[in-house]
Amino acid sequence: MEMHTEVVEVGPYERMLTFRLEEPTLEEAKSRVARKLSRELKIKGFRPGKAPRAVVERMVGPDRLRGEAIEEAIPSAVADAIVRAELSPVTTPRVEDVRDVDGGSVEIDIHITLWPSIDTLPDYSGREVTVAIEPVEDEEIVAQIDRLRSQYAELEEVDRAGDEGDFVLINITAQAQGTEIEEASASGLLYEIGSKSFIPGLDDLLVAASAGDIREGPVTLPQGFGDHAGTEVTLKVLVKDVRAKRLPEVTDEWVSDVSEFDTIEELEDTLRENLTEMKRSVTLGAFRDDLMSDLLDDLELELPETLLQVEMEAALHNIHHALEGQGIDLATYLQVTGQEEKQFADQMRDDAVRSLSTRVLLEGVAEAEGLEINESDLVEAHDALAASSGKSLEEVRSALTSSGQEQALSNDILRRKALDLLMEKARSVDADGNDIDLLSPKAEAEDGGKTVSNPDQSAEESDEE
Repeated sequence: MEMHTEVVEVGPYERMLTFRLEEPTLEEAKSRVARKLSRELKIKGFRPGKAPRAVVERMVGPDRLRGEAIEEAIPSAVADAIVRAELSPVTTPRVEDVRDVDGGSVEIDIHITLWPSIDTLPDYSGREVTVAIEPVEDEEIVAQIDRLRSQYAELEEVDRAGDEGDFVLINITAQAQGTEIEEASASGLLYEIGSKSFIPGLDDLLVAASAGDIREGPVTLPQGFGDHAGTEVTLKVLVKDVRAKRLPEVTDEWVSDVSEFDTIEELEDTLRENLTEMKRSVTLGAFRDDLMSDLLDDLELELPETLLQVEMEAALHNIHHALEGQGIDLATYLQVTGQEEKQFADQMRDDAVRSLSTRVLLEGVAEAEGLEINESDLVEAHDALAASSGKSLEEVRSALTSSGQEQALSNDILRRKALDLLMEKARSVDADGNDIDLLSPKAEAEDGGKTVSNPDQSAEESDEE
């Protein structure tokens, strides 16, 4: 029997789908429900599953049988009605109303949310974005070399108070209500002042401490101390000696010994190239983000509330999962980060709006420009997933197919292509309006004319993913 359906627009991307469950369909559902109930109920004179429908109906009542039959019939009926109406929901359809109509039929209203689309795209060709590539200063090179020297530093005992970056040999005891907590106690611990690598508050106790000093104060044990996490304890520290780093002298011989370079000059040149490349990559990321923000500001798009809620729920689920891995709950996270619950919720909503709007915009650009996915794009993506996961290509492809994620991967590739195109069509300029080439394999930094190499296009991983 053909099902009558009616579709009414209730929002820009929301539809109310109304259809009927006719009496023959309900009768079939009643028979299925009766068989199920006959297996669950103990009916005198009948083996489980063998009681006739009329007997089951007398036992449970006609209203219950009909109600459960409607619930039984709705899922497949909704799926059929959606196909008949040629709709493609992006969230789980929601039953809004179920009501009896003449002739024993039931009329059902289903709320459907569709994926948004854009009628008019913002003008993106030739759009200017102001950027700045900061030059690499000599002090940054020196700092990089000092970090390398620090890795090969020797420690020597000194007769003075310890300072940040010095090491101290210490004994620690932690007590709570007169009981020592062994997990937070240590003997002969070599600790770097300022590293904040053990118990929060320890570094404060060690400021300007000298050999023989005993420092004492209250601290709170952080996560990682099992059942004692969050416990306020009294920390008592005996400083046995203070040791300072003795950094090696920077010579060609030392550089040759600790690196693949033969001279100081070669090391400095490579460090400068790497820092320049890093700054260019950061600038490229800022260019991408500012371009997308600029385009989104000009985008006229009203997102369905249902879709926003689903996006926020998915993000919240991911946050909960990540926090569980660290052994903390959301309330503790908000307290540690100094956020109010409303502030956190507002930020989640803003993030959801930006993420969804970005995806819709990029899909609109892909459609307008006729972008397509080819086999080489998928092969490259499969190779990258296999390399990052340590799985074989066959395992990756099988996992994508079985989980239904192959289409999601294709959509992701298409959006990346659209993002690449947007960046190619936009102009990156300095404060004076001069073009700065950020996308070519060899881009010249405006300040100093230094040549940098092309970064691994990590900046292309945009907020919409």
